[in-house]
Amino acid sequence: QVQLVESGGGLVQPGGSLRLSCQASGSGFTLTRYAMAWFRQAPGKEREFVAAISQRTGSSPIADSVKGRFAISKDNAKKTAILQMNNLKPEDTAVYYCATAEGIIMSQLRSQSGYRYWGQGTQVTVSS
Repeated sequence: QVQLVESGGGLVQPGGSLRLSCQASGSGFTLTRYAMAWFRQAPGKEREFVAAISQRTGSSPIADSVKGRFAISKDNAKKTAILQMNNLKPEDTAVYYCATAEGIIMSQLRSQSGYRYWGQGTQVTVSS
């Protein structure tokens, strides 16, 4: 069993930055075996892919809507995935979820269905 806990959400003005963290725990968990991803769900909308990082190559696909503003990284030793969000816009307002699964192939990194474990979510609100 794997547990994920997100942190770092909050209220920020347009143009500001936030850094989300996803701490993983569980027997046998290692970021060299598990891919990590961030998804988000805005009010009244479906959950959508934001960014992912693969377990071996570190390849990190990112959604077009946040490209150039968001970046995903990971710290294998700390079992933590980070989503750095810069130049935030009101349309980035959403609950942000991290997710993980073992052995996801590259072509499935953007797909929600490939992720077995999910965090509880952290609210990000971008407003003046």
